[in-house]
Amino acid sequence: MWDKRLIEIFYDICIKEILKGNRLGTHFTKDGWLKIITNFKKETCKAYSQRQLKIRQDTLKKEWKA
Repeated sequence: MWDKRLIEIFYDICIKEILKGNRLGTHFTKDGWLKIITNFKKETCKAYSQRQLKIRQDTLKKEWKA
């Protein structure tokens, strides 16, 4: 279950990777995803896969568009 704190941490990590240039166009690079997964686990002690984080990213994007 994703609470507000987890979502904010996920957003912050994604923004940092975008600013570092690890997002080309609309997709994160392999290195970008690796850093997102590693930093998310480090900050939250939750080990989510790239697939799980991508699904969350897509869901949040759909909610934002609505």
